[in-house]
Parts: sequence; structure tokens; C-alpha cells
Amino acid sequence: MSRLLLGLIGALGFSAQALALEETPFEMTPLVDAQWLNEHLDEEELVVLDVRSSIDDGGDAESFAEARIPGSRYSSYTDDGWRETRDSVAGLMPEVSDLETLVGDLGIDNDSAVVIVPAGTGATDFGSAARVYWTLKVLGHDDVAILNGGFAGWEQQGFDVASGEPEPYDAAEFDATLREELIASTEDVEAARESQAQLVDARPADYFAGDNQSPAARVAGTIPGAQSLPHQSHLNDQNGAYYLDVEGLQSRINAVELDSSERTIAFCNTGHWAATDWFVLSEVAEFDNIAMYDGSMAAWTLSDSRPVQLAREGIKQVRELLN
Repeated sequence: MSRLLLGLIGALGFSAQALALEETPFEMTPLVDAQWLNEHLDEEELVVLDVRSSIDDGGDAESFAEARIPGSRYSSYTDDGWRETRDSVAGLMPEVSDLETLVGDLGIDNDSAVVIVPAGTGATDFGSAARVYWTLKVLGHDDVAILNGGFAGWEQQGFDVASGEPEPYDAAEFDATLREELIASTEDVEAARESQAQLVDARPADYFAGDNQSPAARVAGTIPGAQSLPHQSHLNDQNGAYYLDVEGLQSRINAVELDSSERTIAFCNTGHWAATDWFVLSEVAEFDNIAMYDGSMAAWTLSDSRPVQLAREGIKQVRELLN
């Protein structure tokens, strides 16, 4: 663990021991820096998974071939099956069997330690790594981390870059153990509203207020009772590479009066931005009981009878807004 991250963790009151992943073949935290990764590239169990995509102009397979972390493997976050559309809802987690095949085909088995590398080119891009991280955790795989700063940060800090034909690797067998408690369904969200559990909207403030609307959602607005914790507030642009702002996390949590011991559900439009909120609250701030609603507003607004809250109009039903 880097001295910088240790210092930031200490400043927040989080223990390094609590942040360390369990049962890893070597010490690895949910968020690792480029120096740490460079020192561990030769570890046999380590798989460096680059998930760059067109999000925030992050790149693609061609970009990966031109410049990448030595020994890393590539999987497009947007194109390779990490999310799917079902029943008119975009961004849902695919079937477990499909994900087992996807993960195994990348040479990842149950003993692998995986470091996910986003492009590092924007706040929305970080959600790509956070969503893949969440997916692996849902599948029961704990030995996973995200490279802070992504590939842009790796290059920025002057570490070695490989190019040309990527190194071949063998497919592996990956067996999932589903953790349903990390996934929130629409029914779970409805129950959470009744029980006064914490709902956290990861979208930018204009979406939360209802002044902007995703094409994935039928109407604008948020789930009544939700708190706004915009995903982009967690990322800082440092000379062109985006890093997670660990130091300011506690103040952001305090500002929206979230309790780390209460049941919490993060959502957005399609379960992408919400992955960033889930990651920082679950894996950094150590919330005890937090899930992500992968259907998010796309699924919530499917029913005409569900309530939606807008800053200027209060709580309405979807059918009212459509009419």
C-alpha cells in the first residue's frame, strides 16, 4: 500500500487493515496506485485487466494495442458483455453463467488477483472500473482492486508502456458464488422506501433535481427520499488523469448525512454512475450494508404507478409526468 494512500486513509479514520482485501496472495487494497502495481507486475497470480472504452474518449482495443501496461489484458467495458439490456431496461447485470464465461475467457480463475484499469480520462470512465469491480464482488471474487488514475495516470507517472501484439494467455475456469445482498431489485428499493433505508442518487445534481433526463428513463426526477451524492464529486482531474478523491470523502458523506451502519442502496440511470458511489461507500468508507440497484431509474420508471420526485414539482407518479 502506498504511503500516500495510507496517509489519506489515516486522515479519514479508516484502518488500513479494514481496507485490505481478504485471502489475497499478497497485500492489496481496493484502490491501488501505479507505484504499487509496478512493483507487483511479476506476481504470478496477478491479472491486470484494462477496460478502456469510448466513455470519456478512453479508447478501445486498438488504443490498447498501441499503449498498455505490460502484461495487461483487454476487455471492452461497453462491448464485451459486462452489462446487458433486458425487458427494455439497459445496464442490467447479465446472467451469472454468461459472466462466468466472460471472466474465465480472460484467464481469470478463482485464485486470481485482479487489478482493473480504467482509462483515467474522466469521472464517468471511473464508473467502468467500479462496475466491473462490483460485478466481480457480486460473483464472490474478493481479490480485486482498481488502479487509481487508470492508464492515463500510469503514463503520466512515467511507468513502462508496452505496445504491439498483446501477450497470449489461456482461458481459465471461473466459478461464481452469487452474493445477492450486493444487488438491489426494484422490490428491494420499494421496501427500502418503506423502511427508511438510505437511497443514494449518484447522478449529477441536474438529474437529481429533474432538470435533466436520461433517455434510458421514461421521466425525469429521482426516487422520493433519496440523497444526492454525485459520482463526479469523487474524482479529481490531476493534469489530465482522474484520481479518486479519498481525502474529501468523509466530508461528502457528512454533507448528505449518511450513516455507514444503515442499509444503503446506490442508484443512477442504468447502474453505471451508481457503481462509483457503491465503490467509495462500500470499499473505502466501509458501509456495512450497501447494495447497488443496477436497474436504477430505467427500471424504476417502467411502472406508471411508481413515485418520482422533482425539485420544482414535488412527488408525482410516472403517469402524471407522462401525461
